[in-house]
Amino acid sequence: MPNPQQPTNEFNESSVNIQSFLVFLLAMTLGLLLAVLLLPTWLPNLAFSLGGEAPKAYWYLSRATAFAALSLLWLSMVLGMGITNKMARTWPGAAAAFAIHEYVSLVGLAFAAFHALVILGDHYLNITLLQVLVPFTTADYRPLWVGIGQVGFYVWLIVALSFYIRSSIGQKTWRSLHYASFAMYLMGLFHGLFSGTDTNTPWAQYYYWISGGILLFLFFARVVGVIVDKQSPAGAAAPQQTPVPQAAVASIPSPAPFPIPNAAVAPAMTASTYIPTTPHSISNNFLD
Repeated sequence: MPNPQQPTNEFNESSVNIQSFLVFLLAMTLGLLLAVLLLPTWLPNLAFSLGGEAPKAYWYLSRATAFAALSLLWLSMVLGMGITNKMARTWPGAAAAFAIHEYVSLVGLAFAAFHALVILGDHYLNITLLQVLVPFTTADYRPLWVGIGQVGFYVWLIVALSFYIRSSIGQKTWRSLHYASFAMYLMGLFHGLFSGTDTNTPWAQYYYWISGGILLFLFFARVVGVIVDKQSPAGAAAPQQTPVPQAAVASIPSPAPFPIPNAAVAPAMTASTYIPTTPHSISNNFLD
């Protein structure tokens, strides 16, 4: 007797090739470097902002890419919970949502790395590469909240790389590791709230409240869905019909396409339609 085949997961393999992504990341980095080298020759004011005594372009780039990275992380989280909540099956489909979820996470990770490295060109804080790489070492600028953001980046890096070792570590371990995404998003959110210079602006506050509120709603919707699924009785599913044997199906006669006279089964008779037949009534019929 052949062994039954084990069920396979349609998402066992990564949908994004790591070589292709590294090539894309390298091309994006080279493009940014060329832009930094060439644009100042066309825009003198930009040259002063990039290489003057107090360059500000690096600070602006770091702030902009911080919001881009957090937005991409948020979108990746929304897609991930949409897959687990089975909402993504309606649109764009589970496979497409998983691929976008993985790709967006990797692109957001690239923006987060650029956000951290581009600040090295700023002369106001004078942050070193060692301070960028080692958490809680920026003594001159909010070390606690900057360090929390750095730890969140490393957690993000581990979760993103887990896509490519999923078959090696197993589905259960991968899923447990993926739960760290919630802590990762909270660390990124607190990093932006308490170390960002745009927190006091109205648009930044709206951004933090709306994006965080949507994610919180999806999280509780997922928790409630899991609780409802666990508490629902096993018999609540649609009852399975007992299959009818083929011999019994073949022995059941099919109805005739037209009425057959003198059929064996007479029509049903009720008290209102029954007329007693007696010799007297028969003779009266003949006399009429």
